[in-house]
This record gives sequence, structure tokens and C-alpha cells, in this order.
Amino acid sequence: MAAESETLSVDTSTNELQDDPLQDLTDEQLYTLLEETVRANEVLAAETQMFEKYLKRVEPKDLTGFQTHVTTTPSLSTMENVRAVGRKRSKSRSSNMDKSLRLSAEQKCDIAQREIEELREDIEKLKEDSEKVLDTYRAIMEESDMRLAETKKSSYEFERDIVKGAVNARTAKVIAERVVRYFEDKLRSRDTLIEKLRLKNSTLKVQKKKLHMQLKQKEEMGEVLHEVDFNQLKIENSQYLEKIDERNQDLLRLKLMAGNTLQVLNMYKKKLHLLTMESNRLKADIESRNELSSRIDAETDQVEEERTKAEKINRKLRQQLADYRVPEVMEYVQEKADLYEIQKKVKSWERKVEIACMALKTHKKTWGQMRMATSAGGGFQQWS
Repeated sequence: MAAESETLSVDTSTNELQDDPLQDLTDEQLYTLLEETVRANEVLAAETQMFEKYLKRVEPKDLTGFQTHVTTTPSLSTMENVRAVGRKRSKSRSSNMDKSLRLSAEQKCDIAQREIEELREDIEKLKEDSEKVLDTYRAIMEESDMRLAETKKSSYEFERDIVKGAVNARTAKVIAERVVRYFEDKLRSRDTLIEKLRLKNSTLKVQKKKLHMQLKQKEEMGEVLHEVDFNQLKIENSQYLEKIDERNQDLLRLKLMAGNTLQVLNMYKKKLHLLTMESNRLKADIESRNELSSRIDAETDQVEEERTKAEKINRKLRQQLADYRVPEVMEYVQEKADLYEIQKKVKSWERKVEIACMALKTHKKTWGQMRMATSAGGGFQQWS
């Protein structure tokens, strides 16, 4: 029996080595397989954690579908025993067993949906609790602000009416009657405020009682919403939320379209601005060209007038040239001789004028000397 057991163990070890698919893999393939296995284990751990939360939360009546499935699947201990006893089982049977141990896609979706609903309920409850706490803190802050304002007001009035206003000018002490009157006035005002608040509280109680009566009447009439109505409202709310999401998607798409349109509009605005500047520049250029053209037209008109005048003069000169007759030779010689005679006379007269100028200069010089002499002699006689 021992030999048979040894041979059986040797055979099983050799079969395991032959059936082991990891022997033919390289180190990189083993590393990638290990990473995929780790990721799959993390996913399974998250699903297991969610399933445990679901089992802790739901009631036993909600687990009928899962209990029937779990009872049909073997336990982990039995699986380990089966694997320890015989590892020669086929991979198809092991895969079927793994599939039987896992949840179906519908069950996973149901669990996830219920977890999401529970999380939403928890979030809503936390929101309500936080709103209540915030309302409480707001009320406390408002009350503290009101009390602080009242305290400041009372302190200011006490400082004004008692500390400064109730001091006797002669004795420099506070008058007791004014202090007593001040506190009596404060107490009366406080009593009137208490009476107002009491009346307001009684009116609020009456309103509360009326609202309770109306609520009881609605409950008796059947107008109060039940669980079915709330479920219907939840369904309608989910439908409206889907519609709101669709509208938000449409709004986002329209916003993107509006953004693109705005970009195109800005581009066309820039082009319009550039074209407007170009148009203004061209208008100024056209105006300058028009002014230049008008000046050129005016100059052209002036030149035309001058040309007509020059043509008239030219025609006149041509007419004079045509009417001109050359004098005779003897007449020309006589005229030339007369011209020579006149030039000689002009030269002689110019010489005479130069001589007269020189004589004038000498006469002026002698005259100046004589005046100087006469002025000097008169001065000497006067001195003597």
C-alpha cells in the first residue's frame, strides 16, 4: 500500500507538472498575468465588500433569490477539500464551479442599484441633518446678534441717561431718582415686550392647531399621500431628472454652438473693423484725390486762359512780324550813325557829370573846412 501510494503521488506530481500551464510562460508574461490577477482580485474585493454591505442592510425577505442560489453552490471548505483530494479534475468543471460561486450580472446590477439608492437616501438624510444644524446655528447667531445689539443699545442709553445725564452738577454724583426711574422704564418696556411675544405665541398656537385640524381632515378624506404615491412621485422625479439631463445636454450643446458662433462673430467683427478702417482710409484718400483733381482742374482752367492769352499775343506778334518791313540800307546806315553820335553825346555828358560831381565834392569839402574854421574862431573870441 505504501508503494502504491508513493507511485500514486509520483504520478500525480508528474501529471501536475505536465498539466501546469505556467511552465511554458516567460517572466514578462507571468508578470502581466500577475498584474491582471491582482486587478481582478481588487475588483472582486470591491464587489465582495458591496455585497457584504448589502447583506447587512437588507431584510431577510429580500434575500430569497440569493439564498436559493447560495444553497445550490458548494461552500469554500468543501471546495478546498475537493481541490486537495483530486487536482486532476478538468478545467471546465473548475470554471463551472467558479461561475456558480459568482453572482450574475442582473444580481450585481440589482445590488449596485440598491446601494446607490441607499447612498442617495443617506446623502439626503445628511443634507437634512446638516440643514437643521445650520438653521440652528443661524438662529443662535441671529439671537446672539440681537442680544449683542440690545446690550450695546442698553449700554449706550445707560451711559447717556445715567452716567452722563443723571449727574448732579453741584455734587458731581448720580441722582438716585433718575436711576430708579430708568430701571422702572426698562422693566415696563420689557413687560410690554413679553406681553407682545405671549400674544404672538398664542396666535401661532392657534394657527398650529388649525393646521393640525386641516391635516386630520385631509387624512380622513384620503387626500394624504401614501407610499404608492411617493413611489409614483419618485418615478416621475427620475423621469423628469432624465429629461433635465437631456435638456442640460442640449443646453451644453447650444452653449458650445453659441461659443463657436461668438468666436466666428468676433472674427467677422475684427474683419469688419479692419475693413471699416480701410474704408475710412480710402475715403480720406478719395477726398484728397478729389481736392487734388479740383486744384488740377482750376490750374487747367488758368492754364487754358493763359494759353488763350498767349495765343492772342502770339497771333499779334505773328501779325506784327508779318507786317514788319525791313528799312533801306542808307536809312539803316543813317540810323546807325545817329546812334553813334547819341552814344558819344551820352559819354561826354557822363564825363561832364563826373567832373561836376568831383567839383561838388571839393566845394563841399572847402565849405566844411570854412564852417569849422568859423565855428572855431567864434569859440576862441568868446573864450577870450
